[in-house]
Amino acid sequence: MKFTELGLSSGVLSSIGKLGFETPTPIQAQAIPFLLKEEQDLIGLASTGTGKTAAFGLPLIERVDDNLQATQAVVLAPTRELGVQIAEDMKRFAVHRPGLRIAAVYGGANIVPQIKALKAGAQIVVATPGRLVDLIERKAARLEQVRALVLDEADEMLNMGFKEEIDTILSRAPENRLTWLFSATMAKGVERIAGNYLKKPHTISVGGRNEAAANIEHLCFMVNERDRFPALMRVLDALPQIYGVVFCRTRAETQTVAEKLVANRYSAEALHGDLSQAQRDAVMRKFRQRTVRILVATDVAARGIDVDDITHVIHYKLSDEVAAYTHRCGRTARAGKSGVSIALINSRERRRIIELERRNNISIALEKLPDGRAVCESQLMALLERVVNTSVNEEAIEAYLPPAFEALCHLDKKEIIKRFVSVEFNHFLEAYAQAPDLNVKARPPRERKGPREGGERGERGRPQRSENSKRNQRLEAYDTKRFSINLGKVHQMNSGAIVRLICENCEVKSNQIGSINLGREASVFEVSKEIGSAVRKGMENVKLEGRKISVRSASGGKPGGSKPGGGGGNGRGRGGRPRRRKD
Repeated sequence: MKFTELGLSSGVLSSIGKLGFETPTPIQAQAIPFLLKEEQDLIGLASTGTGKTAAFGLPLIERVDDNLQATQAVVLAPTRELGVQIAEDMKRFAVHRPGLRIAAVYGGANIVPQIKALKAGAQIVVATPGRLVDLIERKAARLEQVRALVLDEADEMLNMGFKEEIDTILSRAPENRLTWLFSATMAKGVERIAGNYLKKPHTISVGGRNEAAANIEHLCFMVNERDRFPALMRVLDALPQIYGVVFCRTRAETQTVAEKLVANRYSAEALHGDLSQAQRDAVMRKFRQRTVRILVATDVAARGIDVDDITHVIHYKLSDEVAAYTHRCGRTARAGKSGVSIALINSRERRRIIELERRNNISIALEKLPDGRAVCESQLMALLERVVNTSVNEEAIEAYLPPAFEALCHLDKKEIIKRFVSVEFNHFLEAYAQAPDLNVKARPPRERKGPREGGERGERGRPQRSENSKRNQRLEAYDTKRFSINLGKVHQMNSGAIVRLICENCEVKSNQIGSINLGREASVFEVSKEIGSAVRKGMENVKLEGRKISVRSASGGKPGGSKPGGGGGNGRGRGGRPRRRKD
């Protein structure tokens, strides 16, 4: 099938033809004809990187009236970067329509030019939810004439805590509008939005729900925790042509990993929410131009990355959320191309890999990290490839060759090759001459040998719940300090999320956190007395979704609720990591 068969106008076909568009992706082939003809809401499910922007963008352009100087279509995106990318793509799609104005509005930038763009009569507005609500409240954005509203990366917007803003925007838009919801996964929150605001929607699903792209090879390497960064360097050295993204869990970890890579002579930059918009733009410009080949990023910052030909995605640490794996992988294998996903895990994370395989309907191969010889061979072949493919400017270099020939005339061809290779290659030979084996041997499952002293053992030799309870009560034997925190159920928090928030910002361990009493708007938690001051200091300037976190000393009896180790179970609870939002 070709784009010419989808029902698009000659003007749009001319514009996208100049961009090299010929064959639509599956989501484009199914969504575009439907959205051009049908007056019906749509749910479009497809992996990140499958061309969803054109799938909804081209029909939007066709539906908008250039003569009406009012907002007729709104596209909501989770991040500034993605919003800007969508707006730029749509402007290229509509280059044949000089009267069509497309504006991008997002937080972290001066609001005045954005207000001017809306007042100038932008017909299509691409927005992050928080900034659009702000503009609506200022009466700068008006939705009365909106004919179509698109939710792009709907699951990510909900993951970032935009539920309230999305509800506000959808409730302000006209009842007779069309709503097109696009998502990589069909999470419960997305189903709720669809149930509340979409009317008898038609569903187009490309691939299974919550599945990663089929053209991605999934690998993992098991290493000791202390060897995680050396393992990352080993992977990068074994992939000399890599052009990829390394995902970290926190902003601090992202910055640290990037700095360590640069210190070890890798072409790397960090991308995270602590950078200003100008800094983020500069990093992405260098990455797109390939002057930087390794981007170290947080999940939130990377959600706006739309870069072609990324070869690899590396999970320096896995996210708590299964859906995040799908979104991370979506940075590679875009538009039908192939890619590789590599996860660095420790022995305790084997179950996470099994869960990812089951939930995403994929197979993640447990491989061995390459040894020193394999790395050196990869680097050597890459060097030789560069030599063979290097173009020679005969005229410019001619004057410099005679002294070079004279200096090397006493060496034969083999000797010249050996010395040339050594100049470029010696540091790898030295670095990997005594390279240790970083692989951890996967242990086979232990056989159950029946009851042991101290109580019954459960599945896979784990203690029954009563044993866990005894272990969790150990903190109570020590002096403890109690704090209140201004987070609770109304903020979509759970015990595990609070534990992780404290651990990440205070550099303490989860087993140093005791009971948590989760309230509606505030909660109370215990920590061992020795880390009390560290917790108070570490939480001083923490913000969550723009809300300043307040931690104060609390008094009273023992709170009820979760015990040490993160609120029961795996330390994460149903809500996983606390949502951090950078609008």
